[in-house]
Amino acid sequence: MVYVTRALIDVLLDLASDADPNDVTTGVSVTLAGELEGADGLPPETPVFTDFFLPDPGNPVNAVFGVDLSMPARQAQGRFISHPVGELEVTRRDDLAEIVFVAVPPWQTDERSFAAFDRSGERQPLEIIDASPPNQSLTD
Repeated sequence: MVYVTRALIDVLLDLASDADPNDVTTGVSVTLAGELEGADGLPPETPVFTDFFLPDPGNPVNAVFGVDLSMPARQAQGRFISHPVGELEVTRRDDLAEIVFVAVPPWQTDERSFAAFDRSGERQPLEIIDASPPNQSLTD
């Protein structure tokens, strides 16, 4: 089971909608359920996807070599990819991660527009939770 917050999905779908007809790809990271407000039904050690990294469309190294140097790999446990003109699946052109979230138009939170896959492209069960990470500032 892959757990993700509703707020993260909303932000990712907004990014995809704003970029349409171009695609968006970015890293997503987890917070343990025990650190979240509103995730009381989950065991505290359960990873929940809560945060994203701002996409960097101007990264020439990534564009040429397919290597994203904008974030340390250990900080992103997953990827978000939008397919403005495509199927709700992982493709050979996608950057892979342990978990890959894929979105397609009409950019809605339903099983026909948003899904989670493992690195081999198999669709994973997805549970959306209404929880939020602890408040942080840029100085933390």
